[in-house]
Amino acid sequence: MFVNTIEFPPIKNGKESEFLEWFKLSSSIYKNFDGFISRRLLKLTKGSSNYVSLVEHESEKTFMDMHTSKERQEAFAKLKPLLEGSLSAKFYNVIVESE
Repeated sequence: MFVNTIEFPPIKNGKESEFLEWFKLSSSIYKNFDGFISRRLLKLTKGSSNYVSLVEHESEKTFMDMHTSKERQEAFAKLKPLLEGSLSAKFYNVIVESE
């Protein structure tokens, strides 16, 4: 399994509800790609209001097929105006899974 995390920069003032709607919309697009397993939006319990997304795919290849798609590029274009800065992405291969 392949996992991608995205740490979002702060959301612009007054844009949090639009950001949450964008996340739901983009998830409805991404889930249609081969290899997609899940996508979650996380928020710190204390401190910062920053969000992190957690995406699970069958493989790095299936993730990159989605990531480089026209659909993903169009969805991402709608996100940029809502953010104060740049995303920070990390990529992982799952080594051990618990049952």
